[in-house]
Amino acid sequence: MTGNPQTNSRADGRKPDSAADSTANSQTRAALRSAVESGLPTTIADLCALVRIPSVSWAAFDRAQVAASAAAVAALVQGLDVFESVEIVQAGIPGGTELGQPAILASRPARNGRPTVLLYAHHDVQPPGKDEDWESDPFTPTVRGDRLYGRGAADDKAGVMAHIASIRALVAAVGPDFDLGLAVFIEGEEEFGSRSFETFLEENREALRGDVIVVADSNNWDINTPAITTALRGNVTLRLTVRTLAHASHSGMFGGAIPDAMLATVKLLSTLYHDDGSVAVAGLTSIDMPTPDYSEEQLRAETGLLPGVTPIGHGSILSRIWSQPALTVTGIDAPTVDNASNTLTPTVTVRISTRIAPGQSAVEAAAAIEAHLRENAPFGAVLDIDDVDTGEPFLVDTSGWAVTEARAAMTAAWGVPPVDIGVGGSIPFIADLVRTFPSAQILVTGVEDPDSRAHSPNESLHLGVFKRAVLSEAFLLGSLNERADH
Repeated sequence: MTGNPQTNSRADGRKPDSAADSTANSQTRAALRSAVESGLPTTIADLCALVRIPSVSWAAFDRAQVAASAAAVAALVQGLDVFESVEIVQAGIPGGTELGQPAILASRPARNGRPTVLLYAHHDVQPPGKDEDWESDPFTPTVRGDRLYGRGAADDKAGVMAHIASIRALVAAVGPDFDLGLAVFIEGEEEFGSRSFETFLEENREALRGDVIVVADSNNWDINTPAITTALRGNVTLRLTVRTLAHASHSGMFGGAIPDAMLATVKLLSTLYHDDGSVAVAGLTSIDMPTPDYSEEQLRAETGLLPGVTPIGHGSILSRIWSQPALTVTGIDAPTVDNASNTLTPTVTVRISTRIAPGQSAVEAAAAIEAHLRENAPFGAVLDIDDVDTGEPFLVDTSGWAVTEARAAMTAAWGVPPVDIGVGGSIPFIADLVRTFPSAQILVTGVEDPDSRAHSPNESLHLGVFKRAVLSEAFLLGSLNERADH
C-alpha cells in the first residue's frame, strides 16, 4: 500500500516536456529545500509562540484565548504578503444565535491556468488534563531530545505552521508573484466538534473553492515513513443518563432489593461488547480493506499496553482500528471514591464515544446505538440520551492527479515513498468539504507520528518529521505552481 512514483516521469504521470523542464523542476526543489532548512529555526520559534497560547475551544474554557490564538495566526498569514485578503471570521452555529470560534480565512486567485489549493488546519487544542500527568507545563513548549512537547505542538498548531512554512519557502524559491492559487482556512473549533463549520463553508464558499484541498491534521506511518490518509472512521458521541431512584437511599437498609443507578449502568454498558471486547451493537457495520503488517508488539510499544493486558477485538490489528467500529466510555459522572457514602446512587451519567467504519451513515449508527441502549436497559431503568453529535466517515479517492503529485513530493522529501493508511480517529468535516466542493481532490496529510500522543498528556512533535512534512508540502506547492493542465 505504497505509492511508487516513476523515476522517468513527472509527478503528474506526464513525461517531461524537455530537458529544460526537468532541470527547472530540480532547481525549484533545490531552492525549496534550502528555504525550508534555513527557515526552520524561525518556523519552530513561531510554533512555540502558538503553543504558549492555551486555545482550548471547549465551552468551559476562556474564549479570549482562542481569539488570541486566531489573532496570532492571522498575523503570520498576513506576514506572508501573498494574499489579497486575510480575515478573522466567525460563523453562526446552526440552530441558535451563538457564533462559533474565530477562524482565519485568506485567499489569492490562480493565474495562467494554474490550480488553486485550499490549505486547512486548526489552531484550537484539546484541554490539557491534569498538570501532574505532564513532564513539563503543557503550554510551555519544551524540547527534549528530538521532540517538542506541549499541548497543540503536534495537533494541530504544527499543521498550521506547516502551511505557513511551505508558503514561505515557495516565496523564497520563486518569488511572491507566483501563479498558483491559494486559500488558507485555519479553523478555531475542530476539537469541539466544528459546530459552525458547515455554516462557514456556505458563507465563504467562493473564497474557499479549490481544485485541491490539503488537510494537515493526520498521522505518518513512523518517524521515517510518510503517509497519506485514505480512510477515516466517523463518530457518534452522546450523553447517557441512567436513573433508577427519585433520591439516594441507605445501601444497608435497601441494598439487595433496590437496583441503584450504578448497577444498572454497569450492566447496560456491558451489553455493548462481545466477550473479545469488540462492539456488540446490531446495525454497526465494518468494511473490508487491506492493511499493512502491524504486529502486536508494535501495538504495545505505541500504546503503552501493560504487560499481561491483551488486545481486544478480532481480525488484523489495523482492521480493528481502521475499518471496524469501536465504542469507548470516555467519562462518568458519579459519586467520587473520596466522597462515597453508604447510599444507593440514584443517577449516573456517562459519555459514550463511538467510532464508525467508513461506508456507514453516522445518523444510522446513532439510531442503532440508541436502540440498543433502550432495548437493553436493565430493571426498567429510565434512560435519557442527549447531546448527540455525529460525524461522517470518509474514504479518499486516490485515483486523481493530486494524490500522484503528493506521493512524488513526499518521496522526494522523505527519501521513501508514502504508505496509504487508514486512521481510527475522525475528521468529520471532510464530508462537509466533499459535499460543498464535490470536484475538489482531497489530500489528508499530517505532521504527527505514532508517538505524538495527540489529545494525551505529553503531546509532542518529532522535529525531524515536522521538517520533512514542511518540505513535502513545499515540494507539492512548487510542483502545482508549474502545472497548467489541471
